[in-house]
Amino acid sequence: MKKFKRILALIGVMTLIAALFAGCGKENSDNSNSGAASSEKTYDLTGVKLLNDGVLCVGEEVGYPPFEDFAEDGTTPIGFDVDIINEIARRLGLKVNIINTSFDGIFAGIGNNYDVVCSACTITDKRKQSMLFSTPYISNYQAVILKAGDTRTISSFNDLDGMTIALQKETTSDELISDYKSTGTIDIEIVANEKVLSCFTQLDNGEVDAVVVDSTVADGYLAKNPDKYIYAYKDEAEAESFGIAIGKENEALKKVIDEVLADMEADGFIKETLEYWFGAE
Repeated sequence: MKKFKRILALIGVMTLIAALFAGCGKENSDNSNSGAASSEKTYDLTGVKLLNDGVLCVGEEVGYPPFEDFAEDGTTPIGFDVDIINEIARRLGLKVNIINTSFDGIFAGIGNNYDVVCSACTITDKRKQSMLFSTPYISNYQAVILKAGDTRTISSFNDLDGMTIALQKETTSDELISDYKSTGTIDIEIVANEKVLSCFTQLDNGEVDAVVVDSTVADGYLAKNPDKYIYAYKDEAEAESFGIAIGKENEALKKVIDEVLADMEADGFIKETLEYWFGAE
């Protein structure tokens, strides 16, 4: 897999998207995307509800690389999800307003602070009770990361028994490991953080024994820091899918986003974007 540092090295070829906003009503620069096929197809936006005409307001937790991160300027969002949602909006003839927010509580802002959430959101039955999801655009697994030099063997999550685990709040990693603990399956201490970066910092400092995180995120951290971490376990028996979260009442928006995602898959945009951010398999 190509090293994660390629992200920053290639920022110069990307068109800058809008700066972050506290709310959705402010003007945003034209959305664009790097390096993938364009489409002149016209999409039907009849019945689509947007907080602001002509603007797709998007909730993201910027700080979850390689899905969302800041460029070297410290303000411009970059990443896989940024490219995906930028291209969706471009094809729909919409501008983009990316609103940076904590993942803890991010879904509560749908329909109030932003129209959709595109932020490495795992599609779950529980979440589908209160929101709609687009068709999946990337697959994921839950993974365990250890510090380099750790000789422990992790063959399943049961092997985390007796360990202190760092994870990010309100993620599927949090739901999974909390379930293991609450049911008494394993005896562990959970350290839940607002940011995934804090989890890896705690692992670096020896404050925790392991990090449980999305495999797609783990791939990026290990590619960037091959001498610091060990990919101890990936639960390939339980595949997850990421989708764009949409308000329950906005079926028309879900329908048109699904249509655009299908076209992006067909014309190679998603494949090219995956290879750009994650490297060719």
